[in-house]
Amino acid sequence: MSKTILISGASKGFGRAWTEAFLAKGYNVAATARNIEALSDLKTQYGDAILPLKLDVNNREDSFAVVQQVHQHFGKIDILINNAGYALNGAVEEASESEARAQFETNFFGTLWLTQAVLPIMRNQKSGHIIQVSSILGIAALPNLGIYNASKFAVEGLTETLASEVKQFGINVTLVEPNGYATDIWGQGFNSKSIEAYDGLKKAIVDGHNPDSFGKTSATVPAILKLVEAENPPLRLFLGKVALPFAKQTYEQKLATWEEWADVSVAAHG
Repeated sequence: MSKTILISGASKGFGRAWTEAFLAKGYNVAATARNIEALSDLKTQYGDAILPLKLDVNNREDSFAVVQQVHQHFGKIDILINNAGYALNGAVEEASESEARAQFETNFFGTLWLTQAVLPIMRNQKSGHIIQVSSILGIAALPNLGIYNASKFAVEGLTETLASEVKQFGINVTLVEPNGYATDIWGQGFNSKSIEAYDGLKKAIVDGHNPDSFGKTSATVPAILKLVEAENPPLRLFLGKVALPFAKQTYEQKLATWEEWADVSVAAHG
């Protein structure tokens, strides 16, 4: 049977590549974006198989309305992919209130709204798969991306909890955690006002950049197809060759610190 997939942030990056792949496989795709004109060529090519919908995921009411529209149009929603997001560059001290709130509105709350909207449909179907596009930076932080890191850490906590709550309804949940990829997320001009004290750190980051650590967006297509077709999908899936080594290093350091302070921790129990 053909799957029906609702994906946000479908106009570019991962969203565009995955939407094309789903359509080529014969799936029905509800593709949301702030700019749906970027999807006009796919509408011409695939006709009724794609339903482009304008959506700003920051708007909870609109997110719920779009989900209802998709359900009425296709009759079901098998898979939700929360892909919309962006990265705010800057040290933690540099982020303004409006910048920090806007980052969370899109990356965290936008994910929450679409998730909440689709859950009654999937519970009624007694099936479904919710895929949250997180990041390796949702489990291991890097400097100069503190607010972005925090938004993805929040998505991780939300999604782990969600998975334990909805398994009883036949709903699967997956966190997709890419390492760096050459997508627009890093070049959209979302930069906090610079504080000179952090210039040295930023220069060191630029000087230490290794292009080989960034994957190719097109290379993720086979992985995402395998994920949406899996009968028993994993809770977590890394994308890219850098993510697992980075995660191992991060958790080894955390465990070592916890072990070093274990006596203090146990004594604090009382």
